[in-house]
Amino acid sequence: MPPTTRRIDSPRTAPAESAARRPRWRRIRAAAAVTAVTALLVAGGIAATLLVVVELPGAALPGELRSGPLASGSVADELDADDGYVERGGSISPFADDLPSIAKLDPALRAAMQSAARAAIADGVEFVVTSGWRSAAYQQRLFDDAVLEYGSVEVAAQFVLSPERSKHVSGEAVDIGRTDADSWLSQHGSDYGLCQIYANEMWHFELATEPGGECPPQLADGTAG
Repeated sequence: MPPTTRRIDSPRTAPAESAARRPRWRRIRAAAAVTAVTALLVAGGIAATLLVVVELPGAALPGELRSGPLASGSVADELDADDGYVERGGSISPFADDLPSIAKLDPALRAAMQSAARAAIADGVEFVVTSGWRSAAYQQRLFDDAVLEYGSVEVAAQFVLSPERSKHVSGEAVDIGRTDADSWLSQHGSDYGLCQIYANEMWHFELATEPGGECPPQLADGTAG
């Protein structure tokens, strides 16, 4: 009886089986790797937290939280001009007395700011207001947004104060743009009693001296006041 020959498939004759098994072994190897890393972290006393972000259409990821002046995606539905709201990147005229952002400024500050604006414009400088009076609700939203961005109340307060401390809420502070106007005010603002208060905010001005007087030393940031 002739010997029976047993056929052995070469690797090329069974590609489907190899392909089917390969993902399983990859999953096993991947799981083993994760287990090994987890064991090392636990052994070293390190607590690891994995943050999984699922991107949904229209969802704001961490880097996009400040696509507007506030974290909320429905700011326009919640805050408006009655809150002193000015769109991020936007500005209003320093003479827009019909808008609460200007109308609710302290009268002395508003008069000084408008006098400075006339002089700056006469010098060929574009002078606008990027933020004036703000409601407590608006300020709170800005503060909450800063906490989200910077990760703590302490760091956020270097850039945005709480409603209880903000001079914007009391109408005693105004933010000026553009950069040329800020530079102009740094040279001539004291002629109108206007002073830059914080070293890290060249746009923030308050009435802090008599016209023609000397401005007080600048504070490092909002936490120093």
